[in-house]
Amino acid sequence: MTNLFDDLMFRGLIHQQTDEEGLKELLEKEKISLYSGFDPTADSLHIGHLLPILVLRRFQLAGHRPIALVGGATGLIGDPSGKKAERTLNNQDIVEEWSEKIKHQLSRFLDFETNENAAVMANNYDWIGQMNVIEFLRDIGKNFGINYMLAKDTVSSRIESGISYTEFSYMILQSLDFLNLYRNNQCKLQIGGSDQWGNITSGLELIRKSEENAKAFGLTIPLVTKADGTKFGKTEGGAVWLDKEKTSAYEFYQFWINTDDRDIVKYLKYFTFLSKEEIEELAEKTETAPEKREAQKRLAEEMTYLVHGREAYEQAVNISRALFSGDIKQLTAEEVKVGFKGVPSLELEQTAELSLVDVLVQTKLSPSKRQAREDITNGAVYINGERRTDISAILSSEDRIEGQFTVLRRGKKKYFLLTYK
Repeated sequence: MTNLFDDLMFRGLIHQQTDEEGLKELLEKEKISLYSGFDPTADSLHIGHLLPILVLRRFQLAGHRPIALVGGATGLIGDPSGKKAERTLNNQDIVEEWSEKIKHQLSRFLDFETNENAAVMANNYDWIGQMNVIEFLRDIGKNFGINYMLAKDTVSSRIESGISYTEFSYMILQSLDFLNLYRNNQCKLQIGGSDQWGNITSGLELIRKSEENAKAFGLTIPLVTKADGTKFGKTEGGAVWLDKEKTSAYEFYQFWINTDDRDIVKYLKYFTFLSKEEIEELAEKTETAPEKREAQKRLAEEMTYLVHGREAYEQAVNISRALFSGDIKQLTAEEVKVGFKGVPSLELEQTAELSLVDVLVQTKLSPSKRQAREDITNGAVYINGERRTDISAILSSEDRIEGQFTVLRRGKKKYFLLTYK
C-alpha cells in the first residue's frame, strides 16, 4: 500500500513544505492532527476549496485527525492573500450564518463520527472573539516585527495599491489560530493553498517563539490551473459552488465532463481517490481514444457522486443523455427544471392553448409569423425533443411534461422553456 506522503507526491499535491524529511518522519512515526482554515466569505464553499478539503480527507483516510477550522473571526477581517484590493467587510450575523452553512458542507467530506480519528470542527471566533486588544498586542503582536511582515508576499504585493491595518494584521490572527490548535489540539501541521505560505510560516514562527522545543510543519497545495489559461472553477454562469441550490448537480457534472484533455490526468490525480493504476489506465485511454472521453466521464462521476451523492449523479447523467439524444420527453419535471436552468422562459396560465406559430413569435425563437411558418415547415422546430412540421399545430396539455413544462427548440441550440402556473 502506498504511504500517504508518496501518494501526495504522485498526485502533485505538495507545492511547498517547511521540512520534507521531518514531516515524512513524523507521519511514519505517529498519527497527527492537522488543520486547514476556511473563511466564510460567502454562504457556500466552491470547487476552489475542494483541494484542501480533499487533502484533509486523504490524511483522515490514512489514520490522521483533520481539524476543519471555520474562520468566524478572520472572516470578519478579510484575508489579503491573492487580493488586489480590500475586501468588503460583512456584518457579524451574516458571517455567523455563513459559518454554520460551511460547517454543514464540510461534514459531507470529513468523518466527524468515528472514535479513533474523528474530524474536529473548530471556529476561531471561540478564542479570538474573547481576546481583548491589550492581550492581543502584548502577548501576540510583540512576536511580529514590521520588517518581517512587510516581507510577506501577501503584504508586499499590496503596499503600492494600499492595505489597511485590518488586513495587515490578518497573518497575526491566522498565526494565533495555529498556536491555539497546537496547544489545545496537538495540531502539528497546517495545510492551505499556495497563497497561504506566508500566513502558514508566520504561524510556525509564533509557535517557535511561544513554545519550548516545539515542532510543527507547514505544507501548501498548488494553485489549480487550466491549460487554456482561463481561471479554474469559473464558468459563464460564475463560480462552481458546492451548494446544489447555487450550482445544480447537472451543472456540476457538466463542469467536470468538459475538462480539457490536457488537464484531465492532473485533475484525476488532484481530485479523485482512484489508484495510480486506474489513473494511468484512464490516461492511456485519453491518448488512444480521446473521442470516447472515458477519463472525463469517470472524473465527472467521481466528483458528482462525492459532492452530491449517487442519486444526483444519476439524474445528471440522465439529463445529459436526454439533451444529447434530444429525447426530452423521458425527463421528469424536476430534471427539466434542473437541466434547463438559465434557459429563457415564459410563464403561462394552465388553461392556455396557443398555436405553435404564435408561441414561436412570442418567445422570439422566430422573428415573425412568416418565419415561424417557414421554420416549422423546414423541420427546424421541436417540442419536447420531437420535430413538429404542422403549421396549424396547437400546444395543448398533452405537450406538457408532468403538466409543468414544455421545452421548445429551434434549430440545434436555441431553447425556450414554457412553464405553467
